[in-house]
Amino acid sequence: MKRKNRTLAWRYNKFFKDVLVHTPVVKSILLLVVLWLLFSAALYLSETGSEATSITTYGNALYWGIAAFSTAGIADRPVTGAGELIGGVWIVIGSMLFFGAIVSTITAYFMRPSQRPVKQIIDTIEYNLEQLDDLSIEELELLKETTDALIENMERLKSRKQNLGK
Repeated sequence: MKRKNRTLAWRYNKFFKDVLVHTPVVKSILLLVVLWLLFSAALYLSETGSEATSITTYGNALYWGIAAFSTAGIADRPVTGAGELIGGVWIVIGSMLFFGAIVSTITAYFMRPSQRPVKQIIDTIEYNLEQLDDLSIEELELLKETTDALIENMERLKSRKQNLGK
């Protein structure tokens, strides 16, 4: 039972690592939070001084910002013209970022296996190496050329990476 739990935990860790590293979720969430804070501040400043507003604190503006972009529909309505304009822009941008982050993360995660041509090349080379005795001279030469090209490409990438690090 413990082994099964460890395996399950390993799979979850691998899944979350893949999502965080190979999808735009972190960047999207970070952008959403920064814009939420900025639009909430702008809304608060535009509503300050208006007697009819219920957005009297920055905390109220933050709450309004979350309710607006999540389309919960429970946010208080801004009463000033500038507040309505800021609110309208935030609703559109925030909703696109919020739902876009979800859709792009799911899409990027499930598209990853199809974007692995290197893995397919390696699998082909491994298969050919297992069948080495049955390969013709032409197939052996092609296998050698492919392997040499992969090695050269990896060396170029490694060199480029080292040059960027300097």
